[in-house]
Amino acid sequence: MDKNIAKQPSLLMSFVPLAVLVILLALTINLFGADAIAGGSQLSLITASAVCTAMAMGIYRCKWQQLEDAVVNNMKSATPALIILLLIGAIAGTWMASGIIPTLIYYGLKILHPSIFLPASCIICAVISLLTGSSWTTIATIGVALMGIGRALGFDDGWIAGAIISGAYFGDKVSMMSDTTVLASSTAEVPLFKHIKYMMFTTIPSLLIALIVFSIVSFTASPASATDTLIIEQALSDTYNISAWLLLVPVLTGVLISRRLPAIVTLFASVAMAAVAMVVAQPEIIMSIAQSDSTSFMTSMFAVVQAATGSTAVETGNTLLNDLVATSGMGGMMDTIWLIICAMCFGGVMYGSGMLLAISQLFIRVARRTVSVVGSTVCSGLFFNLATGDQYISIILTGNLFRDLYDNRNLERRLLSRSVEDSATVTSVLIPWNSCGMTQSTVLGVATLTYLPYCVFNYLSPLMSIFMAAIGYKIYKRTDNEK
Repeated sequence: MDKNIAKQPSLLMSFVPLAVLVILLALTINLFGADAIAGGSQLSLITASAVCTAMAMGIYRCKWQQLEDAVVNNMKSATPALIILLLIGAIAGTWMASGIIPTLIYYGLKILHPSIFLPASCIICAVISLLTGSSWTTIATIGVALMGIGRALGFDDGWIAGAIISGAYFGDKVSMMSDTTVLASSTAEVPLFKHIKYMMFTTIPSLLIALIVFSIVSFTASPASATDTLIIEQALSDTYNISAWLLLVPVLTGVLISRRLPAIVTLFASVAMAAVAMVVAQPEIIMSIAQSDSTSFMTSMFAVVQAATGSTAVETGNTLLNDLVATSGMGGMMDTIWLIICAMCFGGVMYGSGMLLAISQLFIRVARRTVSVVGSTVCSGLFFNLATGDQYISIILTGNLFRDLYDNRNLERRLLSRSVEDSATVTSVLIPWNSCGMTQSTVLGVATLTYLPYCVFNYLSPLMSIFMAAIGYKIYKRTDNEK
């Protein structure tokens, strides 16, 4: 027990702040709908944090400094993600204004047939995420383009986002360059390639089932007519200078990622390359954004800065296309950043007060057989995603919490690392106030609760992990050397 807490919070009382948060978020979403992220959800998180703080200090005599330190540590861990989020906003703006995403949409409409669009989108995102190790970068670049193609083809936003996210998180999960994969294996003290190989027993079946579902939907959907897509293609070519040379920017971005440069460096370089492409290839767009009759140096600078940081709207003559090419740059990410900060506050006070630990002990107490051990690990990963709002914290807490339990049950540590990835990594994007859920919702322009039912891979993975444990498939005991 922490010396700054007079007595450990009880399990029942520890659930009170979480219950307050869930009730307030439900009311906020019911009242404001998609606009809940503009302030209502943040206030819900702050209120729940205040309830937790009042209980910790008033009932359990927890010192304020301990709660503050926990919040600060949470904020510190989220800082790189906030910077990355701002750069993703800049990429969205500059890639659109430079014609990169319109070019991808233009060629995509010619290549991707509606009958294979959803499974093809899932596979494309899976391959790119596998090679880059980043679901965030995949979704913010190729994912945005596929979102535009899918809308032009007449698919529902939920299905498009579900296919994109399913593929991106599969690739992220099994890539040796993924930070979450490295974190999960290192937390459980399992060699990286051993961890990745063992995950295939749950990830491959989950992906195959997801692809079957997406294929059925694509085959049975009623997409837009060929005439409608031709109208969009014509509007794109009339508005932007469509050129295959513009695809050099995403290709070079992929090269930088493969060189394992820091994400912030790679994303900034991508913004810079897109800015150059914008100046060279899209003089008409620059004049439109700057509302000028010429493309002087100052006009170009203004247009680039506006595209990267603010809202831009380009008139294409097509209502659907106008919505597709409208962006909000870094400024559009501010509601999400505000929400992440509030979520970090809630996770910090829950951890600093000891309430998070009290709840996590519940998962350990119910773990008796192998299936219940894996089930408890999966539920713990999901719970920490709900309570802390951050997948990295969830991975670390779940891995550390269950490490001794797996040893005591004589189970291999790679079962632990796989169970952590099958829960903490892939479910983070399904939670509206989690940093992953907020980010992908903002980037794709689709509310988390809208795409949640369609992220087939993401909710199949934890279920598959429990299923494999229940039938005892490839569940290994520790060897004498491991002991």
